[in-house]
Amino acid sequence: MTAPQPLIAGNWKMNGLGASLEEARAVAAGLGDTPARVAICPPSILIHRMASALGGGPLLIGGQDHHWDDAGAFTGDVSAEMLADAGASLVILGHSERRAGYRETDELVASKVKAALKYGLEPIVCVGETLDERKAGKALEIVTGQVRGSLPSELAGKTFSVAYEPVWAIGTGLTPTTPEIEEVHRAIRATLVEMFGEAGKRVPILYGGSVKPGNAAEILHADEVGGALVGGASLKAADFLGIIRAL
Repeated sequence: MTAPQPLIAGNWKMNGLGASLEEARAVAAGLGDTPARVAICPPSILIHRMASALGGGPLLIGGQDHHWDDAGAFTGDVSAEMLADAGASLVILGHSERRAGYRETDELVASKVKAALKYGLEPIVCVGETLDERKAGKALEIVTGQVRGSLPSELAGKTFSVAYEPVWAIGTGLTPTTPEIEEVHRAIRATLVEMFGEAGKRVPILYGGSVKPGNAAEILHADEVGGALVGGASLKAADFLGIIRAL
């Protein structure tokens, strides 16, 4: 079986202005012959400008979230169709900051995944446990439950990825040990195979949570790690390229 092609995606979160497009250009120029697919997910107001600045090169562009409905009276929201129209080809869904800060449930995430598929967006679906859940020995139960609840059957035969982001490691500088990462990624893989059969073996499982140039090589070469979802370190081209080159 051919291993899934790695995916390394940068999540800019609520960061970035027009001047930040220079960082995206520098990433695109420095990709070289990396074996990974590489994406940047900027704030939605920069997607069209970034797509124009990159001119359709190898660097993919993604959104950070979208509404589950096509259109309507949802002030401040954007739809999957809007992201696709602006130039996005991927979208992050179910990030822990959305699950915690906006009370997003697995069911809601699944409805957003369906909307993404409707408009040709490739979902990156995030899962992960809190520190209290890990200390209670429930990490695998929580994470695999989120996988089952957040991935609708409509994903069968589609291109998507799952990102494991231990909530307690995001933006804290803390990182699980390699064996801890591998344990969760293996559990996610088993769940994907249970849900999607042989196709579940070809889904990239990304790791996210304080990924930096200094720890990227160890993480990216761990068993069942098929890439990374990078936060703060994706804001600067030099740092992001350092992670990409660690493959």
